[in-house]
Amino acid sequence: MKVVGSVRARCLLIAVGLVLALGAGAVACGSDEKAEEDPFVGAAEVCDGLFAGPLAKKVESVTGDTVFFSSGTKGLDNVVEALKRGYASGRSWAAGAELCALNPKGGAVGDGGGLKFSMYAPQDVDDPRMSDGSELYTMGKRSEARGGGASLYFECVSPQVKGSSENPLRIYGSFGRGKSDAPDTRESRDANLEILHAASLAVVKKLDCENNAGLPNTPVLAPK
Repeated sequence: MKVVGSVRARCLLIAVGLVLALGAGAVACGSDEKAEEDPFVGAAEVCDGLFAGPLAKKVESVTGDTVFFSSGTKGLDNVVEALKRGYASGRSWAAGAELCALNPKGGAVGDGGGLKFSMYAPQDVDDPRMSDGSELYTMGKRSEARGGGASLYFECVSPQVKGSSENPLRIYGSFGRGKSDAPDTRESRDANLEILHAASLAVVKKLDCENNAGLPNTPVLAPK
């Protein structure tokens, strides 16, 4: 009986050893996979591929960077949910959420830019005040471009937002290029607004806004 017990004990120890060895191997493999994941992406891949195509070069030109920290894939969902919550609150304006960050590889804290969306108050579109150096454009309810970024105001009527057919959801989008040595030119200002327009269309389509919330499929880059 002692021999049998000893054999059983040895078999149990061998089995436990195999399980632990396999588990360690799996952990090692998982660690290798994580180590191989690159936390950096190019302009065409950042913001979940929002700027894939010719717009990627414009992102590079206005930010002065070509490699960014990967910003994940939840930004669009976060923006849409924040806008819906803001509208449901009944307030005239509400904080929104960041669509994505444009943090350059090797940059310091505060060097990066990004795109954000929130709900604006009705009187904001008629406010004569503007950021220093900004100029008005004709796109949307109101649009501005400046050396460091752009702003865009538009209204959305959506089946996802109850009551918006009578009182549209007012959306404010902003783009900041972050710390950049790119010159402030007409071309760079237009590029800032093009980048924001592309992000705004993504929000509009996610919300199912009627008639693209009044935004053209191709950005209108006409200063007032």
